[in-house]
Amino acid sequence: MRSAAPVLTVLAVIVGIWYLAVAPMNVRVALDQAERAGEAVVPEGSVPRRAVSVWRLMRDNSEFVHLGYALERPRLPTPQQVGQELWKTTGEMVQKGRPFSKRGLIYHGWITLQSTLWGFALGTLVGILGAVAIVYSRTAQLSLMPWAIISQTIPIVALAPMIIVLSSQAGIEERGVPKAIISAYLCFFPVLVGMVKGLRAPQPAQLDLLRTYNATGLQSFLRLRLPASVPYLFTSLKVGIAAALVGTIVGELPTGAISGLGARILIGDQFGAPLAIWSALFAAAVLAGALVTLLDLIQRITLKRMGMAT
Repeated sequence: MRSAAPVLTVLAVIVGIWYLAVAPMNVRVALDQAERAGEAVVPEGSVPRRAVSVWRLMRDNSEFVHLGYALERPRLPTPQQVGQELWKTTGEMVQKGRPFSKRGLIYHGWITLQSTLWGFALGTLVGILGAVAIVYSRTAQLSLMPWAIISQTIPIVALAPMIIVLSSQAGIEERGVPKAIISAYLCFFPVLVGMVKGLRAPQPAQLDLLRTYNATGLQSFLRLRLPASVPYLFTSLKVGIAAALVGTIVGELPTGAISGLGARILIGDQFGAPLAIWSALFAAAVLAGALVTLLDLIQRITLKRMGMAT
């Protein structure tokens, strides 16, 4: 409970702020609906109301503020509405025996998860290999690390369409490869930085001790550098898996895909369905939390077996 209480407190504050923000965000739409229903609204007409601040509109039309909490297509839905939409697209689908229906978030989450895991695996592999090269080669350090840093300054929303076009020209757009590449692009950098730090964690005295035992470079790597880097690796992997998920969702947006959480967000935006957008965003957050929690569990088990439990 001591660890859960701060989390629940922050969550309660966020939900409270969220509820308070619903009224000013939705008041204009609520007044438009009230006016169409024949109610007297101040000022009359949606165009004149655009020049009035939301706070003044709420003050002058306080009897209609509550309507903003029950809109079918709100600008900002309430947590309750988002929860209902999540249940409708997940729990109800399971109850009906159609958990992988294309109208449900479980199906779209599974599509996104596959590309995320492929991108995460690719990004992790590239990050680890790059870190080994940087630690053991002065040339690689001077050449790879600057380019790795520069690569992260390129906006992913600008890079994603280029990757998709090149993949399309290569005839691999139907295999989820573009999304995996974009995912790996965001994932590899934290793994690279964490592994470089971890591989350099051993003290010079420890390395000198292995040299006195005539240990080879491979033996020093396997028995000292690699074990020392494990805590750093897992910390980087937690950041990397979240970045990989973001990369996959971003990769789904410009492709015109009809499957995946990113596609769900895009379709919701195109058809004016805010609840679909918010439910997909929350589904992505839940998925990211589950992946990070799984990595944390694997970390605890691994470090415990290595005698480094925290």
